[in-house]
Amino acid sequence: MNATSTKAGQWLPAYVLLALIWGNSFFFIKVAVEALHPLQVSFGRMLIGTAVLLLALAATRRALPRDPRLWGHFQVASVVLTTLPFTLFAYGEQYVSSVVAAIWNATTPLCTLAFTLLLRSEKPTASRVTGLGLGFAGVMVVLGVWQPLDGGRLGGSMACFAAALCYGVGGAYLGRFVTGRRKEAPAVLATAQLLSGTGQLAVITLLAGVPLVNFAAPAEVWWAMLALGGFGTGAAYLLLYRVQVLAGVTTASTVTYLLPVFATVSGLIVLGERLTWNQPVGAVVILAAIALTQGMIRMGRRRPVPEPSEPVLDQS
Repeated sequence: MNATSTKAGQWLPAYVLLALIWGNSFFFIKVAVEALHPLQVSFGRMLIGTAVLLLALAATRRALPRDPRLWGHFQVASVVLTTLPFTLFAYGEQYVSSVVAAIWNATTPLCTLAFTLLLRSEKPTASRVTGLGLGFAGVMVVLGVWQPLDGGRLGGSMACFAAALCYGVGGAYLGRFVTGRRKEAPAVLATAQLLSGTGQLAVITLLAGVPLVNFAAPAEVWWAMLALGGFGTGAAYLLLYRVQVLAGVTTASTVTYLLPVFATVSGLIVLGERLTWNQPVGAVVILAAIALTQGMIRMGRRRPVPEPSEPVLDQS
C-alpha cells in the first residue's frame, strides 16, 4: 500500500461519517421544529455540542484560548457560522422538507466563492464566473420559479439559502482571522467558537421572550436534539478538523456535496417526504457548478486551426 492510499485510509472513514452525520442533521432539525421554536432548536444544539467539545478538551487536557482579540473574532464568526444559520435552517424547515434544506446547504461553496470574488481576494476566472452563473440557474431550478409558490414555502427556502450565504461569509472570515493560527489546536478553536455562539443564542432567545428549554416536548424531540447537538454539532466539529488535518481543507470542504444524498435517504424513507423532479435536477446543476468553480471540471479552450494556405509557425 503506497503512502497516498494509506493517508486516504486514515481520513476517509471520518469523512464518510461526517457526511452521514451532517446529512442527517436536517432530519433531526425537521423532527425538532415540530415541537420547538427555531431559537430553541439552535440554542439546544449549540449547548449540547459545546458540552461535548468541552468534555473532549478536558479529556485531552487542553485549555481554552486566552487571547481577547481571538475571542472577539469568535463573537463575529459565531454570528454567521452558528447563531444565524442554525436558526435560519430551523425556521426554514418549518416550511420546506429536510431534503430541500440540504440542497440549499450544498450551495455553500458557491456562496463562499461569490463572497471572496466580491472582496477581490480571488481572481474572477472564466470557470468561476461561469460556475456562479450555472449555480444561480440551479438555485432557480430547485426553487421552481416557473410555478406559483406560497409565502411559507418561499420564505422557508429563502431562509435556508440565507443560511448558506452566512456560511460563505463566515468561512471567509475564519480563513482570514482564525484558522491560520498555530498556537491553538483546531479542537480548541472549534470549542471556543461554539461556546461564543451558545452565549449569543442564550441572550437572543431570552430577549425574544422564548424559554431556553421546552420541558413539555415529547420524547422523540429530546432524542432528536441530543443527536443534533451531540453528533451533528459536537462530534461533527471534531471529525471535520480531523479530516482537515489529514486530508486538507479543500478535501474536507467537499463533504458538502454528499449531504443531500444522506438527507434524501432519511427524508424519503423515515419522514416520508416527497421530491418533485426539479429538486434533484437543480441539485445536480448546483454540484456541477461547484465542480466547475473548483477546477474539477475544466473549460476547454479551442485551439486556432491554421489556414491550409499559410504555414504553421513554431511558437516554441
